[in-house]
Amino acid sequence: MPLVKRNIDPRHLCHTALPRGIKNELECVTNISLANIIRQLSSLSKYAEDIFGELFNEAHSFSFRVNSLQERVDRLSVSVTQLDPKEEELSLQDITMRKAFRSSTIQDQQLFDRKTLPIPLQETYDICEQPPPLNILTPYRDDGKEGLKFYTNPSYFFDLWKEKMLQDTEDKRKEKRKQKQKNLDRPHEPEKVPRAPHDRRREWQKLAQGPELAEDDANLLHKHIEVANGPASHFESRFLFVFSILCEVYSYCVVGTREKWSMMRCYCSP
Repeated sequence: MPLVKRNIDPRHLCHTALPRGIKNELECVTNISLANIIRQLSSLSKYAEDIFGELFNEAHSFSFRVNSLQERVDRLSVSVTQLDPKEEELSLQDITMRKAFRSSTIQDQQLFDRKTLPIPLQETYDICEQPPPLNILTPYRDDGKEGLKFYTNPSYFFDLWKEKMLQDTEDKRKEKRKQKQKNLDRPHEPEKVPRAPHDRRREWQKLAQGPELAEDDANLLHKHIEVANGPASHFESRFLFVFSILCEVYSYCVVGTREKWSMMRCYCSP
């Protein structure tokens, strides 16, 4: 719902009851219409003066802020030009002895106070009817609430916002308390160590070297698995047992073949 700031009265020029005993009604209506037009022009000139007054005040405030900013820029430029970069830096003791910076800029506050109400809205507010005197019934209430607040309550939205903020704060506090209790109930899980990657090429190279080195590599692999993943399970133990047997068979076949070729070369040599 829009709030009209300025109303030009009268709104209707000819909606007026004619007095009795008028002989020439058309002339009377014309005179009333002209009078209402003059009243409208008077109201328009009044509001025009009010608008230009507000523009003057805004321009004056803006000019004051611009001049203040220009003075600050001039002081800062003088300080920057006179600053010597070769000068020694301040010690920590001198810095701590200085007072904290405090800005002299006045922040705008209480923007919606009754004193900051524009003149047209203040006139509209004064024209409004007073609320009924329901405060006289407040002493007879058992809940201790004011009777007038059931009819009009200017602080309703503020109270609603305050209640919502308090509820959000309480919910966050409960969530933190619940998370803390959850962390206490559940112990810290141990850090998981990733398994070592399976390198088949390296395994075949070690198998080709012989059973002795293969057994050493199997023992090292077993130790690495125990260190990375804890004690070996039943499946891992069987895997290592089968793996060692395959290493022995492969090494026996390879070594036996090499010995046969060496013996044939010895016999066939001249």
